[in-house]
Amino acid sequence: MLIPVILSGGSGTRLWPLSREAYPKQLLPLVGRGTMLQETLARMAGVPEVAAPIIVCNDNHRFMVAEQLRAIGLTAHSILLEPVGRNTAPAVAVAAMAAVSPGKGRERDPSDPMLLILPADHVIGRVDVFREAVQVAFQEADEGRLVTFGVVPHSPETGYGYIRREPGPGPAYPVQRFVEKPALEAAQEYVESGEYYWNSGMFMFRATVVLDELRRFSPAIYDSCVQAMMAAQRDLDFVRLPAKEFGECPSDSIDYAVMEKTRLASVVPLDAGWSDVGSWSALHRAIPANAAGNVEIGDVLSIDTHDSYLHSTSRLVAAVGLQGHIVVETKDAVLVVPKERVQDVKLVVNELKRQSRYEHTLHREVFRPWGSYDSTDSGERFQVKRLIVKPGASMSLQLHHHRAEHWIVVSGTARITRGEEVLLLEENQSIYIPIGTKHRIENPGKIPLHIIEVQTGSYLGEDDIVRFEDVYGREKEPAR
Repeated sequence: MLIPVILSGGSGTRLWPLSREAYPKQLLPLVGRGTMLQETLARMAGVPEVAAPIIVCNDNHRFMVAEQLRAIGLTAHSILLEPVGRNTAPAVAVAAMAAVSPGKGRERDPSDPMLLILPADHVIGRVDVFREAVQVAFQEADEGRLVTFGVVPHSPETGYGYIRREPGPGPAYPVQRFVEKPALEAAQEYVESGEYYWNSGMFMFRATVVLDELRRFSPAIYDSCVQAMMAAQRDLDFVRLPAKEFGECPSDSIDYAVMEKTRLASVVPLDAGWSDVGSWSALHRAIPANAAGNVEIGDVLSIDTHDSYLHSTSRLVAAVGLQGHIVVETKDAVLVVPKERVQDVKLVVNELKRQSRYEHTLHREVFRPWGSYDSTDSGERFQVKRLIVKPGASMSLQLHHHRAEHWIVVSGTARITRGEEVLLLEENQSIYIPIGTKHRIENPGKIPLHIIEVQTGSYLGEDDIVRFEDVYGREKEPAR
């Protein structure tokens, strides 16, 4: 049995403004028709003996992850929620512990599954080649090896770590050593030698083998993860790791914690059009360009513009005379940067954080387990939102101390709780919710419910919410 373990805990801020802390790149459809998470899971189709996946993600992303799995008809083995990021070694450890059936020994039996560790935000251009590499890695890992996938380099990249292989007949090779990100001259030598591969961050091994090596080389991480899994709580479809035990775990990558120390490491070469989409220029390379060398997404008009990435999400973007630029428009932000400066996008994110602006964390449109809301207008003592409530979904029963709300149904049917009243609203009907009144919106229909919400009051922040009942278990959380 092969269990894919999808690591979906990153924030992807280098792809701001599309990717943000609360809605990172792995949850966006950046390359294919599906999101990067969905595309990662889709690659496993056709691989023999593939079981339900284990997803490790940030607690704040849990409902979006669950919804994206539901949209492609997948049920997870487990969705493990990290209260805080602790790098890949703890994430792999808790996934391996979740995969091993409790009460079993360490024999090589069906309770000791094979794990395929995949970051959720990578692009694989040739999926058939990837699946062939997975089969090679399976055979190697079945002999007790810890396998990493080494990307065959076609250029001397200085932004990746490298793996040097031992000589051998292949198709898998013992690892001689891991190399930190090199200078350009060293990277050129690595590529020319044919003995080095880019470190992809993808792995395959038996669950108990990696746990044994982790306990041997990084006992503090192992012990912390054991304590965290013992104290974990089931919450709806999720396994919630405790903040105290998991937060005390050392933060380290699986490379540093295990792979660079073990004598069981093997590397399987992978030449499948891989990219980690770590910057806007990398995304530009990952998508086929037009005759001018441009990638144009959305409502884009380009004149005398070449070798550029132009992305519109909500309005016309017109570019004239650009060469080698990134232009990305969202509902609340526009980024313009030369391709050679894309690594400095992080400076923008850092400045937004310093100024305590919401744009580093949230989009204007915010997704919730019941649907989404888009803040379309705001001013002194008022705010206008467009709410979309999914069929069968329900907001929490709540009240506000500082704002009143007026709801107008645009389409669909709303079941409204206002104080002791419960009533149905149809299209073009409206209702007023005074300050301090308990209220709830439900969608009893089979189509999305669209509502315009007008808020008025002295304070309109999302933390002015007191929850009384919530089908999603968010009573203690400060968001709608």
